[in-house]
Amino acid sequence: MSDLETGGRPIYKVYKRRFWGLAQLVLLNIVWLTFSSISTTAAEYFDVSESAINWMSTGYLFAFGVVSPLVIWILNKGGPKPAIVITASLLLVGNWLRYAGTRANGGIFGLAMFGQILIGFAQPFCLCAPTRYSELWFSDQGRTSATAVASLANPLGAALGQLVDAEWATKPSDIPNMVLYISIISSVAAIPSFFLPASPPTPASASSAEPHTPLGVAVRQLITTWEFWQILIPFAVYVGFFNSVSSLLNQILSPYNFTETEAGIAGAILIVVGLVTAAIIAPITDRYKHYLGSIRVLVPIVAATYIGLIFSPSSAAGIAPSYVVMALLGASSFALLPVVLEYLAEITYPLSPEIGSTICWTGGQLLGACFILIQDALKAGDDARPPLNMRNALIFAAVVACVAAPFALTIGLFRVVQRRRLDVDRGVELDQMSVLDDQAKKIASGGDTETLIKS
Repeated sequence: MSDLETGGRPIYKVYKRRFWGLAQLVLLNIVWLTFSSISTTAAEYFDVSESAINWMSTGYLFAFGVVSPLVIWILNKGGPKPAIVITASLLLVGNWLRYAGTRANGGIFGLAMFGQILIGFAQPFCLCAPTRYSELWFSDQGRTSATAVASLANPLGAALGQLVDAEWATKPSDIPNMVLYISIISSVAAIPSFFLPASPPTPASASSAEPHTPLGVAVRQLITTWEFWQILIPFAVYVGFFNSVSSLLNQILSPYNFTETEAGIAGAILIVVGLVTAAIIAPITDRYKHYLGSIRVLVPIVAATYIGLIFSPSSAAGIAPSYVVMALLGASSFALLPVVLEYLAEITYPLSPEIGSTICWTGGQLLGACFILIQDALKAGDDARPPLNMRNALIFAAVVACVAAPFALTIGLFRVVQRRRLDVDRGVELDQMSVLDDQAKKIASGGDTETLIKS
């Protein structure tokens, strides 16, 4: 229970120790490695095709989908702490198995792939935890920022990987040492996970003190909520294309004579500009709560950048247009992600936030795996001009991204959508929510607005 003021009113408190858990989530979300930015070098080392190397990315995306029901159950029943411990354990095993696969007998691709899949099992436990962690430990004045920091650490790790991999593996024989360095770093990062507190001594806010809807009931309610689908569809599509484009970036640029280093820089620009933009947008959202307005501004920008990506690699201006498109894509995507996740938690409360976020992330990862396979299949042949270009794959991405946009843009246009969790934090009781919902429906259907205004 929370502390009490005179008169029995609860006092909610946040603790400095919340930042230790947040820092650990950040670390666990950073220490990822794929071979996407050095796909040519990795393919030569393992003596396999680049399509086989693409499966190193695709495999752990499918692994994400396999383990996601367990992720929801663990986060719902045990909270963030067990999920963080499971992440750390799987990272330790997966990374060292992957290293063994690169070192043994000059490279055993199957063993390296197995380690990659274990890491794929680990990823959803920490990637889906931020909304649950931020609701448990942070007030409404810091939740979006906390979710942003923890969630966006994952693509930050991808950006670091784009740069570091290209520097550490300039030739095929460098691959084992590169994986060794990453394994050591991830092992050190995983150790503090076992010593974190499970929950704060007292609730951080009124909404975190209220009991959540039971898991089975919550899932049924969620999948029958139209606004959830309006968020899920574009979220999954944009996360999916972010995964596929970042994984295939070297193959998108290399037909136009750009190097792996230049592809690595493009990937880093995508992430770094995105992180800077999110660092600006998230605190503003925490203060003003303009979730829906941000969504309506950022979604069209995301869709437009996929159109720009069709033309930028072949531009006569060289690599610069691709860098600009990557910067715009990163800025809009990263600013959008925590806003959407927190908005989903707000409008589906008292459903526990990890349910919706895990389903959204799972959709994004599964679509990412599918998009990698589809776009790889759409790669032009050796007789194309230029050979092996991915123009058709980029057209596919642009079309689907534009089709997904209206789902998000029409949220709230046909009925009033309440930010229920924020209402609770401001003093509205849960048993009043159904009354407010009924009044909102009457307004949306053209009824009298006076009743809601007075309430």
